[in-house]
Order: sequence, then structure tokens, then C-alpha cells
Amino acid sequence: MPILVAAALGTTACQPDRPAVSPPSSTTPASAAELTALQRDADAIRDIGITGVQARLVAADGSNTVATSGVADIASRGPVSGDGYFRAASVTKTFTATVLLQLVGEGKLALDDTVEKWLPGVVHGDGNDGTKITVRQLLNHTSGLKYPNPYELASPEDYRRYALDVPPPPEQVVATAVQSRPTFAPGTGWSYSNTGYLLAGMIIDKVTGTPWYEEVGRRIITPLGLNHTTYPGSAVTIPTPHATGYTQWPTGGLVDTTDNRISGFAAAAGALITTTADLNTFFRALLGGKLLQPEQLTEMKKTVDTDAEIRSIFPGARYGLGLFSIELSCGGRYWMHGGDIPGYKTRDGVTDDGTRSVVVSMSTLLQDTDDHQIAQENAAMTLVDHALCSTGNK
Repeated sequence: MPILVAAALGTTACQPDRPAVSPPSSTTPASAAELTALQRDADAIRDIGITGVQARLVAADGSNTVATSGVADIASRGPVSGDGYFRAASVTKTFTATVLLQLVGEGKLALDDTVEKWLPGVVHGDGNDGTKITVRQLLNHTSGLKYPNPYELASPEDYRRYALDVPPPPEQVVATAVQSRPTFAPGTGWSYSNTGYLLAGMIIDKVTGTPWYEEVGRRIITPLGLNHTTYPGSAVTIPTPHATGYTQWPTGGLVDTTDNRISGFAAAAGALITTTADLNTFFRALLGGKLLQPEQLTEMKKTVDTDAEIRSIFPGARYGLGLFSIELSCGGRYWMHGGDIPGYKTRDGVTDDGTRSVVVSMSTLLQDTDDHQIAQENAAMTLVDHALCSTGNK
């Protein structure tokens, strides 16, 4: 089962003491029924062994419903903050894709431009050919480029060995990636790969003359007032308040994996830190047409089929440009992009018109058994589906 960020992980069947439910943050819920349902689903995630859960649903009228469950730290057992920071991991990809599409709308590049046009000589060798890979293919994971797993994080010992390493620059990661033959010829298959988004970030750098994360800040974070979304650079810690992030491998119990530099390796593919409030604001603005011109939003929503493994996790999953399209149990589809990284797992969803959205952050990443991973995934996706299928969405 893949995780949607920088490292492939391998964790502990030792569950924490059953956490106490913490009171939700002060909100104006859309309805008491929605708060009850969101709390029930947050508690269900907690009950499979997740230490802390925060979920935020934003209704069409802008009202926020927040539910929290579990504890922020298994030692102090304090309550989970409904406004806590967390590592967004691969949700970053949607920000990166949005910036590239803005540049397309400004006429500064085209989706059918080749990688070679913007990054000459960067993708070549061992069957990799930047003259045959387009910007579109980077964004929808049809480039065929492999992603070199930076760390074999199969145990607490592996994590401690690599957690504080200073990440190499994206150029170095890409250079390693193209030493492996591609998974398939460009445009002939689908395979989730961070390499494409590292290259996307590098193209943003080249086109604008400024780093990708500065463009994200200037074009998305500042205009939308996402005051709690940041690029950490080489920093180890994340802002307060935050729940302690834990990872559970097959041995070693719950391991505190809050402080590290692992997200830096993913760069434009997975480095951002954020909150549930900021992510809801971002997704609602994006699908609501406030960040992209209609033509570029249409391009973002043109999807391709994914692979059998992804579809086994996400029902009917298709992929656009930095967004998954997922089937709703009540009919129709929604848009999302999750993120997994040591200590944190994020799932989210937004309706096609951007009027209703939900984000759930979990401060435990289960990596001990396939069954445990699947249980966490299913519980999180159930929360998202219920929130978007609520009567408040009709």
C-alpha cells in the first residue's frame, strides 16, 4: 500500500491506551447532526489506534464544524487542538500544480512543453528522455519516471538514522532517479512518482526566477490569507500548537516522529506544513475558481485512470493535474489529495464547485501491518465521504 509522499515506510502493533475524547474547538457547526456525525467518525479513527485526530468540515455557507479525538501526546495526554499544525506531505502537490497552471494561464509556458525545453539535459539516460515528457505528464503521473526511495524507513532505527539528514537538492534526487529505467514510455501508463513534482518545482524556479515555495507563497498563501501554511526549509520542528506525530512500525512501539527533515527531501512534492482551516480555504478557493482561470481549472480536472493498487484504496480513483477524483457513496465524485509522512496522515475532500470541503489530520501513521494500514485508510476515507454526502451538501 503506497503512501503519498517522500518515503516508503515499512511499524508496531502496540496500540496506545485508549485516548480520551477532547472537546472540539470553538466553531459554529452547520448543524448538531453534522457535528455528531463528524465526532463519531473522528472517534472511529481514534479507536483503531490513532493517538490524535482533528477534522474540520466547512459547509456551503462557510460555517465550520470541528471535531477532535484522542490526545495530543501520549505522555501528557492533553487534548488535541482543532487548530493544530501538521506536515501536509503530498497535499503540497496540489499547490505546486496550481502555480504551474497559473503560469500556463499567463502564457509563460504550456502544458505540452517538454521537460527538455525548460530543463535541458536534466532528464536523459537509461531510457529516460526529457524530449518526450511533457509538463502535463509530470503533473498527472504519466511520465514513467521512477522515484528513488531516499530512506528505507522500515524500523525505528532506520528513522533515527536518517531523520536529521539535510535533504539533497531536487536536482540531485532527479539525477539519481534517471539512473533507473522508466516504468513505461511517457503517456502509456500511470505511476505515482514524486520525481515528476520535483521537476515541476524546478520548472517553476526556471520560469519565474524564484524558488517554487516563494511562488506558492506569493500566488496562493498570501492572497488567500493562509497564515498557518509554511515551507519549513531545513527546520526540524513544526509550529505550536501541534499534536505529537507518531509512527508505528512492526517493532518498537509508538515512535515519536514529529521532528525531522524528511519532508524537505520531497520539496515541491511534499514539504509544506499547514492546518485544517488553511487546507479547507485552499481547496474551496481552488475548486471555486478563485486561483485559476476557467481554462486552466478545466485542464486540472481532466483525469486519467490510475493503477489497480490506487483504485483498491480510493474507489474509482482517477488523477488530474495535482488532484485525485474519487467516487462518493451518495453518487457523484469529489476532489482530494492526501499526504502521508512519518507522524502525520492527511485526507481531505472538496465538492466539484468548491462549496463544501473537509480535512482530517491524524497524528499517527500506521506502518505495522497491511491490515492496520488499510483500517486507517478506510476510517479516514469514510469520514471524508460521510462529510461530503451529508444532507448539508444537498
